[in-house]
Amino acid sequence: MSNTPLIDELVKGPWPSFIKDIKRTAEKNEMCKDLLNLLEMSYRDKKTHWKHGGIVGVRGYGGGIIGRYSDSPELYPGVSHFHTVRINQPAGWFYSTSALRYICDLWEKHGSGLTNLHGSTGDMVMLGTTTEHLEDIFTDLSEHGWDLGGSGSDMRTPSCCLGKSRCEFACIDTMAICHDLTNEWQDELHRPAFPYKFKIKIAGCPNDCVASIARSDCSIIGTWRDNIRQDDAAVAKYASGELVYGARADGKVDIKADVVDKCPTGCMSYEGGKLSIDNKNCNRCMHCINLMPQALRVGVDGGATILLGAKAPIVQGALLSSVLVPFIKMDPPYEEFKELIGRIWEFWDENGEARERIGEMIVRIGKGNFVEEVGCDPIPEMICEPRSNPYIFYEEYFEEE
Repeated sequence: MSNTPLIDELVKGPWPSFIKDIKRTAEKNEMCKDLLNLLEMSYRDKKTHWKHGGIVGVRGYGGGIIGRYSDSPELYPGVSHFHTVRINQPAGWFYSTSALRYICDLWEKHGSGLTNLHGSTGDMVMLGTTTEHLEDIFTDLSEHGWDLGGSGSDMRTPSCCLGKSRCEFACIDTMAICHDLTNEWQDELHRPAFPYKFKIKIAGCPNDCVASIARSDCSIIGTWRDNIRQDDAAVAKYASGELVYGARADGKVDIKADVVDKCPTGCMSYEGGKLSIDNKNCNRCMHCINLMPQALRVGVDGGATILLGAKAPIVQGALLSSVLVPFIKMDPPYEEFKELIGRIWEFWDENGEARERIGEMIVRIGKGNFVEEVGCDPIPEMICEPRSNPYIFYEEYFEEE
């Protein structure tokens, strides 16, 4: 194996190391040997030795493959090309062992053998192949029922939590929504035409296990608009310690201290052994339900809250998504949601700047202007943060005679 003292430092310590995994794969793959040497050179020179990827893909698709070339092909020919292929993951990340074995065999045949399941985009990420293998990879994938994911300035591969398939808190069928939207927007997924990337992530409940509110341009978060279901007998069992959960070291729940006093909107009270909830002031934070899941359950009138605008800190700082629609029913064929997204995309296409995420555009033009242009009525839930300016300015409206 090559002499790589600098990157070998990353193998030390108690945590898993990607260097250790690459070295193990390099025992039977020449690309990975050159990859280790290129990484060592980058650490030594304190700069990257990857060139800008440029455009690379398969016939008919503009997205799904990220081109990557080394600036030192004469030194390390094994990574002169090292393209990344994104494969559209199944909804909820449910795999059979035969499906995973197929992917691994495919990548040992056509690529480096290195994989990444799953990145922020959500796709299966296959790291390292050459240009001449791309069409064969795509043909092989297609014949086995797989498709490429998104990359570039397009809609990225939608992803979701496992929803109602395994979770008792799910208010919407996340996997059905994810599958439908993926099929509906194939052009937007594979033929880049947006100012920049657009990610959709779907969470079944406000616990948001897919972290959609922090890392997707459009968050679909399951919620409910009726009352929290309450079992008073189970509440009494939590109070007595007959039912326990993880609120304290001993597993017991102090309803006053652990539940009521930590309600962010103060919509709960506990007096005389009776738990009362002012549901109109509940903001669906899930705290009480998480602590007493056998006593409190999500409502039955399920739907979703739609939020827009999250992104990681690349060009500008990180943004969290903020509410656009507090509640929308998400029943097939999801026409109301699709029409809303169509209006948003049309406005973004006409007004977004190059490589400007939709959240950045909203900050630039003002959320009030954005809401008006996409045809939504302004409501208090849309407020992202309190205004810092104490003065209020009103637009002048002139009615036609």
